[in-house]
Amino acid sequence: MQQDKTILGVASRVKHPAYGEGVVTRLHLAAYEVCFHQYGVKLVGKDYEKWDIIEAIPAEEAVTFTEAERSLMKVLRTWGEIGEIVPLGDKWDNGTMILQPGEEGLKGKEMPIEAFFHKIVMTRDRLRVMEQRINASNLNDEEKVNLQQYITKIYGSLTSFNILFKHKEDHFVGEKS
Repeated sequence: MQQDKTILGVASRVKHPAYGEGVVTRLHLAAYEVCFHQYGVKLVGKDYEKWDIIEAIPAEEAVTFTEAERSLMKVLRTWGEIGEIVPLGDKWDNGTMILQPGEEGLKGKEMPIEAFFHKIVMTRDRLRVMEQRINASNLNDEEKVNLQQYITKIYGSLTSFNILFKHKEDHFVGEKS
């Protein structure tokens, strides 16, 4: 429900009918860049009227990337990290991860599999944020591609943990042959 063509500022909170809740992270001439909790960053036209404005922050004349980043950090601190809710595979519910050292006399480590799984999901979320920051940076295209290749390789290294995920669409995907 956009009220009277309100121009939203950075850190405004919205609820999109398809993407859910999000935060305006950047203003463009004709669109908002919005980081949605479950779908990442999307461009939404400034004339879009089918979303609900949860909290409108007045738009400033010009917003630098640093100011936008500061505003986003404030929103994230206030409302919690934007983290995807990813279900653990049913077979792992209430499970325990046991790390047993090969050297005798050393104590093993046990942790609830849910805690380990949460750390894996947070790693993925932080990699996605890093990707977004690289894409939004002032690096040239070659530098961006080089850094993106490292991130792709990291995702490839994390594919070992795909057995933990309930849904295939949540799996890590590395380089494809």
